[in-house]
This record gives sequence, C-alpha cells and structure tokens, in this order.
Amino acid sequence: MADKKEDAVKKAIKEAQEAAAKENEKEEAEAVEETAEAVGDTEEAEPETAEQESAEETKSSKLFGKDKKKKEKDKSKEKIEELEDKVKRQLAEFENFRNRSEKEKAQMFDMGAKNVLEKILPVVDNFERGLMTVPADGEKAFADGMQMIYKQLMTELESIGVKPIEAVGQEFDPNFHNAVMQVESEEYESGVVAQELMKGYTYKDTVLRHSMVAVVQ
Repeated sequence: MADKKEDAVKKAIKEAQEAAAKENEKEEAEAVEETAEAVGDTEEAEPETAEQESAEETKSSKLFGKDKKKKEKDKSKEKIEELEDKVKRQLAEFENFRNRSEKEKAQMFDMGAKNVLEKILPVVDNFERGLMTVPADGEKAFADGMQMIYKQLMTELESIGVKPIEAVGQEFDPNFHNAVMQVESEEYESGVVAQELMKGYTYKDTVLRHSMVAVVQ
C-alpha cells in the first residue's frame, strides 16, 4: 500500500516536472519568437530610418545646391549689369567726344573760311566800284561780261553762306550796322539807314563785316 502511494507520488511529481518543462519550453519559445519579432521590427525600422535620413540629406543637398546656384546667378547678373553700365558710360563719353570733335572741326572750318572771306570782300568792293564806273556809252559786250562775272561770284558766295546785309531803308541795328555819320532826310524817318557807304555781309548767320551806314538823325 505504501509502495503504491510512493509510486503515485513519484508519477505525479514526474508529470508535474514534465508539465513544467513543457510550460518552460513554451514560454522560452514565445520569448524567442517575441525577440525575433522585435529584432525583425528593428531591422525593418533601421532601413526606413536610413532612407529617411538619405532623403533628408538629398533634399538638404538640393536646397543648398539651389541656393548656391541662385547666389551664383545673382552675382553673374550683377556683373553683367555692371559691365553693361560701364559700356553705356563709355559709349556716352565717346558720343560726347565725337560731338565735341565735330563741333570744334566745324568751328575751325568756319574760322578759316571767315578769314578767307574777309580778304575776298575788299576784292568784291572793288569789283562793284569798277562796275559803277563803266561808262554808259562804253563797250556793251565788255560791261555785260563783267556783270556776268560779278553775278557768278555773288552766287558762289551765297552758296557757301555769304549774304549781303540789308541796310538802306532799314531801322538802324547795331548788331549789323556801323553808323559812321548822321544825315537829314525827307524820305526816311529818324533812326533809319539812309545811305550805305560800305556793304556788310553775314556768314552762316554771323556777321562777317558790319555795314558802314549813314543814319537819319
């Protein structure tokens, strides 16, 4: 009887040990499985984090690259504008220089022409005096020839800008007339030129020689 009880106790102990072992194995298996899942989750999470980091680095790199390109573009634009402004200033300076040169050249030409014309005017005066002394009963062909030469001379002078100043019958103007005497006149009013003693001329709207006149007092 005692032996049977002892055997039953041993059997119960053995079964309890086997059940405990199975339970431990189950728990260990579950623990291993959970650990494996945790490791798997970690492995899956790490690539995702790496991808995110890579994406963020790429995005940051692109933004930096854009900023860099923008800064370079702005600097290039600024440099181009600076060069354009410099070229415009140089063109303006060249244009001013050319205008000044042309103006100075024209002034020098006019000055030279004026000096030559001033020497020619006495010749014209003598020509006119010679025509006035031609006798009426003189040789007509000679007188007509002299008149034609005089007319041609005056036409050429007028073509280069030389014109006689109107005097007789005009109001005295000190800008064009040089009064050398005063006279009485029933034909003209006071202050009007009554007689032209020497003809005056203008060259391109500037006085080449003033007219010497007599003015009604």
